Amino acid sequence: MKNEIIKILEENEDNINIKKIPSQITDENELAELLKKIGYSSSKSKKRQEINNYLKTYYIGKEIYLFKEVLSTNNVAKFFAEHGTDEGAVIISETQSKGKGSRRRKWKSPKGGTWLTIVLRPEFSPSKAPLITLATGIAVARTLRKYGVDAQIKWPNDILIAGKKVSGILTEANAKFATLDYVVVGVGIDSNIDPNEFPELNKYEITSLKEELGSAINENKLIANFLNEFELVYNDLKNKKFKDLLFEWRSLAHTIGNYVEVHQPLGKTLKGYAIGINKKGALIIELNNGELKKILSGEVINRDKP
Repeated sequence: MKNEIIKILEENEDNINIKKIPSQITDENELAELLKKIGYSSSKSKKRQEINNYLKTYYIGKEIYLFKEVLSTNNVAKFFAEHGTDEGAVIISETQSKGKGSRRRKWKSPKGGTWLTIVLRPEFSPSKAPLITLATGIAVARTLRKYGVDAQIKWPNDILIAGKKVSGILTEANAKFATLDYVVVGVGIDSNIDPNEFPELNKYEITSLKEELGSAINENKLIANFLNEFELVYNDLKNKKFKDLLFEWRSLAHTIGNYVEVHQPLGKTLKGYAIGINKKGALIIELNNGELKKILSGEVINRDKP
């Protein structure tokens, strides 16, 4: 990760007047401070002041770092988190050259999309970390629904409009013993992207807000609206309002009630009806033989009924 940070610094040396050669800096705290200096700028499409104009939060987004391009906003967020950055810091980039999706898949992140990561320091056990992904899904769905689209959540980390993917979530936790040191929550939203920029994907698989609404949206307002919603659901999570969050998630679920195929790690595949999620965020499916199975991770694909 350090090499990635040094590369960003080298590409922005003229902007922050670095007196040392970045590769010769051994103090990672110094690297983090230099990186923050770069992040204090604004990009062409993402403006800190405009985001702040719409922001109504107390701590989420009070620190915002803007970049033109990074390999992954999650990686930058983890570097900041490991060097003392407060909870609620947000890292935003115009593009990601190596964005990550679930199961370590590459997530294409061109200009016109909203790519950001939030640094969290939750005071609950690592077993509750999956609930952060569920809460984030609620925040994204709420945000998109304000634009008049019927956004739904596909377990565990995708947001769909009319069955097409418009957003993905990647939560990464760093635990020490029985506590969470930090969690970074990466969110990608296809806001003003033309789906034709993804020729490798079937046109029926993805969409964007611009595509659905017929015109471009204000990305700075979208970011602020999402951060406003995220703070609300995250506070509910910290206040242990698990039942309320699970009830809302179920009301927004695209997965529940469908016959699905679940691809799990190590190549295992399960088939059955998705009948709900439990209080830990695990997906419950009824297998073809009637057995109930809890799924903690995996890729869910809707299939025709057997």
